[in-house]
Amino acid sequence: MKKLFWAATLLSLSLAGCKENRGAGTIKIGYLPITHSLPVLTAAALQEESDGVNIELVKFGSWTDLSDALNTGRIDGASVLVQLAMKAREMGIGLKAVALGHTDGNVVIVAPDIDSAADLRGKTFAIPHRQSSHYLLLNQLLGEAGLSVNDVEIVELAPPDMPYALSSGQIAGYCVAEPFGAKAVEAGIGKVLFESADLWEHSLCCVLVLGDEYLVNNHAAAHRFVDLYKRVGQYIDAHRDEVFELTRGQLNIDKQVYDISLRWISFGDLAIGRDYYDDLVRRVREAGLSTAPPSWEQFVDPSLY
Repeated sequence: MKKLFWAATLLSLSLAGCKENRGAGTIKIGYLPITHSLPVLTAAALQEESDGVNIELVKFGSWTDLSDALNTGRIDGASVLVQLAMKAREMGIGLKAVALGHTDGNVVIVAPDIDSAADLRGKTFAIPHRQSSHYLLLNQLLGEAGLSVNDVEIVELAPPDMPYALSSGQIAGYCVAEPFGAKAVEAGIGKVLFESADLWEHSLCCVLVLGDEYLVNNHAAAHRFVDLYKRVGQYIDAHRDEVFELTRGQLNIDKQVYDISLRWISFGDLAIGRDYYDDLVRRVREAGLSTAPPSWEQFVDPSLY
């Protein structure tokens, strides 16, 4: 505990220059209990030791429920799949992406008898949502093997259900946010066929978004929150054991799964690069997920990060 206390204290000192003009009120941030949400979970855990940002975490059990809350203004922001946020913006929902949730960090998990992408022909493969980088990764994986998404049966499953579905033979593989890939590896029921960086380097997956109304009415507070978020990302990469202790209540996973999961993920640089976003837009169009995805200027606010 002493180590944890001093780690938090060091973070507090690094943020000392950001404490002027603190705002009152609370920012409500939605999340799913996944490793990709670590920056918001850690920011909430350390808020008292840092910038006085009042973060209220709102937990959701599915991307659909989180998106509904975000799009109807019941929460101020969220760590969310970037494609869902892009689709919301395309439909006229007022929100902006201000930072990444993580970099890399997705894996393609398959049953032990699957040795290549070609082996997935005619098999059932699970993703969490069609509007996701997991779908785009599957699309690329199959394309490089001379297949298409029409050559597999794609099903949408809740992430916690995927390891069991794999072990019971209901699916031959899946691609989803962590820690559910790590759970299959740790249990010995699945193996990593590809990491996302092998297929699509710098792929965008989860992003931190804030509602336009919150940004307009609480711009100074939003800036402090995103600055804390940025510094927390760097803190996670340097203090992973301490972060596990800070967030284990929300993640509800054991340390071994957590360690495996973080082999594939980085949080040190959560800026949304324009080139990477433009590449995502191209892939979204080519995969038929959207005919009019929002431009960089419409969707991304890099000024806060």
